[in-house]
Amino acid sequence: MTEYPPPPPGNYPPPPPGNYPPPPGPGGPGGPGFPGGPTGQPDSNLVWGILVTVLCCLPLGIVSIVKATQVSGLWGQGRYAEAQKSADDAKKFAIWGAIAGVVVGVIYLIFTLVVGASAFSYQ
Repeated sequence: MTEYPPPPPGNYPPPPPGNYPPPPGPGGPGGPGFPGGPTGQPDSNLVWGILVTVLCCLPLGIVSIVKATQVSGLWGQGRYAEAQKSADDAKKFAIWGAIAGVVVGVIYLIFTLVVGASAFSYQ
């Protein structure tokens, strides 16, 4: 085998000629510290989706869970805007599911009180 001579001392390789922009901040281009880049994975709101599914409204809770599980996959693929939209949609469906659950609960309570009062008054 051929022996290669050691590299010259100092700044090896020399910088290219010309006026180049400074290197990107920590995390590289599009990473944290770079202006306009993502700052971190958004909260998926999965816990809220599960709670809404179990306690309030099954259909909207399931949609919230599906949207919440898409967040980490989209983020890992570098599709940051879609990941943020899925996180926002998961939160939106969880809120709507909680509101629907409270409304149905109040209607059920009023119905129960009216039927109970009418049954009690006839005896």
